[in-house]
Amino acid sequence: MTGNAQGEELLIAVAANFSSTLERIAQQFEDQTGHGVTLVNGATGRHYAQIVNGAPYDLFFAADAEATRLLEEEGRAVPGTRVVYAQGRLALWSRQAGFIDGEGQILREGEFRRLAIANPRLAPYGEAAVDVLNALGLFERVEDRLVRGENIAQTYQFADSGNAELAFVAYSQILEAGQDGSYWLVPTNLHRPLLQEAVLLKDSQAVREFLAFVMQDEAQTLIGNSGYVGAVSAALSDQPVINHAVRE
Repeated sequence: MTGNAQGEELLIAVAANFSSTLERIAQQFEDQTGHGVTLVNGATGRHYAQIVNGAPYDLFFAADAEATRLLEEEGRAVPGTRVVYAQGRLALWSRQAGFIDGEGQILREGEFRRLAIANPRLAPYGEAAVDVLNALGLFERVEDRLVRGENIAQTYQFADSGNAELAFVAYSQILEAGQDGSYWLVPTNLHRPLLQEAVLLKDSQAVREFLAFVMQDEAQTLIGNSGYVGAVSAALSDQPVINHAVRE
């Protein structure tokens, strides 16, 4: 994406699960403001490490609230600018129609060779997947069949390519792809809430305008239609977590 030469150019780090949605929002922002937006998508943990090592991002849309909190505490983010922009939903997905039922029984039945999850050391959706397996008492049973993607986008590709029959992915990815297949939308009480926060890394009028644009009703409606819980509902959520995973 590039904007009007008279506008400011923004470099934004975004979690892989949210990149397609943010790309549509950014296009609207460019059209209305003349500012330019360049998005760099990847795992939240990877982005955090890049920022710590001096990556020149203006704004960070993480897949959790931990990375943004740490950046603020470490003095690497603009104080007081953290905001929940969405809450993600986790889904178990297969490209095979009828392979997964509405309760995710395939996990218990064990009739699969590979289950893809995002690397829990880097990706909050991977941590949430481990939470679910622990909550169901299945982690040890399936551990040797897990394949780990660096981020949620690669995890989806594992299942889409057939390298894994199943994958824990973002619900938004299923809606975005619009493909046939089968999925189980995981109950939110089986894993830690996927509260996704953004934070300013540099302070400028254009950066603040972009974050405000994402929080406006029009963008929030788009976010909701993309498979997320809107920011207001997400910020007010108080969901029990059955079993927190331990990072690898």
